[in-house]
Amino acid sequence: MMMVKLGIPKGSLEESTVELFKRAGWRITYDARSYFPDIDDDEISCILVRAQEMSRYVEEGVLDVGLTGRDWVVENDSDVVVVQDLVYSKVTARQARWVLVVREDSPIKSLEDMEGKRISTELVNFTKRYFRERNIAVHVEFSWGATEAKCVEGLVDAIVEVTETGSTIRANNLRIVHELMKTNTQLIANKDSWADPVKKRKVEQVMVLLNGSLQAIGKVGIKLNVARENLGRVMLLLPSLKAPTVSGLYNEDWFAVETIVEKNIVRDLVPLLQEAGAEGIIEYPLNKVI
Repeated sequence: MMMVKLGIPKGSLEESTVELFKRAGWRITYDARSYFPDIDDDEISCILVRAQEMSRYVEEGVLDVGLTGRDWVVENDSDVVVVQDLVYSKVTARQARWVLVVREDSPIKSLEDMEGKRISTELVNFTKRYFRERNIAVHVEFSWGATEAKCVEGLVDAIVEVTETGSTIRANNLRIVHELMKTNTQLIANKDSWADPVKKRKVEQVMVLLNGSLQAIGKVGIKLNVARENLGRVMLLLPSLKAPTVSGLYNEDWFAVETIVEKNIVRDLVPLLQEAGAEGIIEYPLNKVI
């Protein structure tokens, strides 16, 4: 049996990736000291790999497929197939941004003000290319961590750092000057593996179910019964991906209605549905929306 070698990102996305696969229908388990998780699928084998290195191993064929950030694919200039964008962080739909950051009291206001200045970042290759393409001479050095502190202490003129909300940056009295790149998690594949019909079919299965799990995040299903004379009022209240499903009950004067809604509106929606004549309202969780 041909196995697809799957790279799971070790680090900040590790827990959320395992949870995402669980929602999609795969159970991944591993010992904290092991780099080779078990997965309940005989056609897949798993390896834990740092997100920063994932695209290189996929490109070289050590892995058939893996999950990593778009930023690290760009940073490594990797020649891989981007199978699917998977916008998630801690199993929420978010995109992160790589931004140029300076101290709040810095005179730097624009990219052009960076001429001759020193930058610290993990994303060295991309940052060098970004400024070179704009004919701005800067010195870029690799940061091993605590990047914000280097800017706060004045060890460098600026940093290029990843952020989702910008709250950590503001908390350290730092200021965003410019956004360099948006990034999100991507499912990437080795080109030869993608050309193999058997492996491609398996990777496409993973893609469809992972994407379905992401589509279900923050949504719930709603079922209810309603009398014919109140159906119109209830339908006006119900948002839906397309249109609510309506089917007649054994009693021809009553209908069953089912739809998918955003979870955060349910607490306000249910009382309105009751007032409109809905009965037997059921809310249920969703693992996938495909």
